[in-house]
Amino acid sequence: MSANGRHGSPVVDVVATRARVAARLVGRQRELELVLSAVAAGRDIVLEGPPGTSKTTMLKAITAEWGIPLLFVEGNADLTPAKIVGHHNPARVLREDYSADTFVDGPLVSAMRAGGFLYIEEFNRAPEDTLNTLLTAMADRQIAVPRVGVVTAAPTFRVVASMNPVDDVGTTRLSTSVHDRLCRLTIDYQDGPAEHAIVRLRAGLADGVPAPGATGAGLHAGPLADRLVTDAVALTRATRTHEDVRQGSSVRGAIDLVLVAAPLAALREVGGPDDPRYPEVVHDALVVALSGRIHLDEAAQTTPERVLREIWEDHFVLRPAAAAPG
Repeated sequence: MSANGRHGSPVVDVVATRARVAARLVGRQRELELVLSAVAAGRDIVLEGPPGTSKTTMLKAITAEWGIPLLFVEGNADLTPAKIVGHHNPARVLREDYSADTFVDGPLVSAMRAGGFLYIEEFNRAPEDTLNTLLTAMADRQIAVPRVGVVTAAPTFRVVASMNPVDDVGTTRLSTSVHDRLCRLTIDYQDGPAEHAIVRLRAGLADGVPAPGATGAGLHAGPLADRLVTDAVALTRATRTHEDVRQGSSVRGAIDLVLVAAPLAALREVGGPDDPRYPEVVHDALVVALSGRIHLDEAAQTTPERVLREIWEDHFVLRPAAAAPG
């Protein structure tokens, strides 16, 4: 990070920053370039996409590279302006009366003072009056706090919001004023090879090392690991296209499937992918890892477990049978 540019926008070497941040991500080259360009230009941005699509990972990498904090806020009906701006400590007010010293910074004021990113997840679940408070901070780069004064944002302060376009239960429609102050980027699931690489990395297999915390019964590089990762990614991706599923699982489901299946295979003494008991190990791990991550269509007359069984049967029974000679 270097000297400030015009209009309070920091001057950064985006080429060097991109290279260093990209080393912390799997894929996402285009999205990284667009997000980095927007925040380097001093813009606030909303990221639209399902969970588990590397939005948080990307922001953590950028803020770590810039040496600034990333403050998380969950948007919901309880996110009042006081919760996001801050409050006066009641005990100190009783002793000392109201003053700037008795004020406890909320995440917005903390991010403004430190020049950090305020990352608001489920942005469209926040109340309208809270969004109006954010509008002032985004438009003027400062807010007036009663009995404290005007808080002016440091040059690197940004508001980054995220929304899930599929899950609209309990959400509110954002006003034109909000949309007008935010850049927007849609981030979808990564492709199969990228998710395969992510699962190997998170399962501790990227460098041929055992999975984290798995001692003795863990997953080690080899045929079983390779097959588990391949099957986990394929099964997880299939949840996103099933007719009864409104929103499928992110790659986090595939990661957990692999990590659960590894000790389960050890417990059942399944030595490799050619063991006839291997498919059932994957099925049981699939139910544990993904049944809470898929969201069914409201009209679907089924259960997550049944949907996952169908996906498992299609992968392990129907497709191999169709491909068999004769």
